[in-house]
Formats: sequence, structure tokens, C-alpha cells
Amino acid sequence: MNEGVEWALHCCLNLAWCGPERAVRAARLAEFYELPHAYMNKQLQRLARAGIVYSTPGPSGGFRLAREPGEITLMDVVTAIEGSDEAFRCTEIRNRGPAAAAGGGGDSPCRINLAMRQAELVWRRELAGRTLADIKADVESGSPEVPVATRSWFARTGG
Repeated sequence: MNEGVEWALHCCLNLAWCGPERAVRAARLAEFYELPHAYMNKQLQRLARAGIVYSTPGPSGGFRLAREPGEITLMDVVTAIEGSDEAFRCTEIRNRGPAAAAGGGGDSPCRINLAMRQAELVWRRELAGRTLADIKADVESGSPEVPVATRSWFARTGG
């Protein structure tokens, strides 16, 4: 998974804390984590195409969540950034070279492929079962100063 997923999840969390009344510019979201603006904007555009955020043009424009945090799963964000392709792709290397001469895989399914697909299904189900609201509540419970400081920073810097 590329770093864009981490960036996108943190930005969505910040947008949740800023609330629907405040649009936050991509440059501010990037600045908050000292990340490159152009790359951050690319991730935000992917989130927008997926219907997770929307942008408002103009001097007071920026990004807002397009849905309530409880309606945005972690899997939604991962899929928006990474795409929906499977993480593991079996290329049947067991049927190449000396491995093939030694019997390779025969007609049986590749056990490594089966194990990896099973693990990915568990991973996807877990991410689909957790929402941005869950993460928001976890942070607010464990570190209540973080959302306050985050909102304050965006308010002070003009979002």
C-alpha cells in the first residue's frame, strides 16, 4: 500500500474534525503534515472521484467530507487511493523452470494463492467494517487534545 492511503485517511479525519461548515484547502492539509502539495492534491482528487470528499472553488473554497464519517469506511479510502485490484497476484511460477519439471502445481489450486486470497478477504472485511467515525472516536477518547489542536490550527491558518 502506498503512503497516499495514510495521507488520505489523516486528511479525512482532519476534515471530519473541521466539520462540514469549513472547507479546507489542499495546501493547508499538505502543510499540516509537511507533505508535498501537488501529491496531496492528487490524493484528494482521488477521494473526490470516489465521492468521499468534494471541493468548492473560490477564495473560501477547499475540501469537505461528502458523507458523514460513519458512512466512510477505511476500505472506501483504500479503494479510492489504491484501486480495487487484488493485492496479491499469483502468476503460477510453480509451473515454470525446474519447478514445472518436478511436477509444478499440476491441476491443484496454488495453495499460496489460496492463503493470500483468504488473508486479503479478512483484511478487506476488517477495513470495510471500520469507519472514519470509529477512528475519530478512538482518537478523541485516547487523545482529546488532538482534535482541538487540529481544529484550532486550521481555524488560525485560514483552512
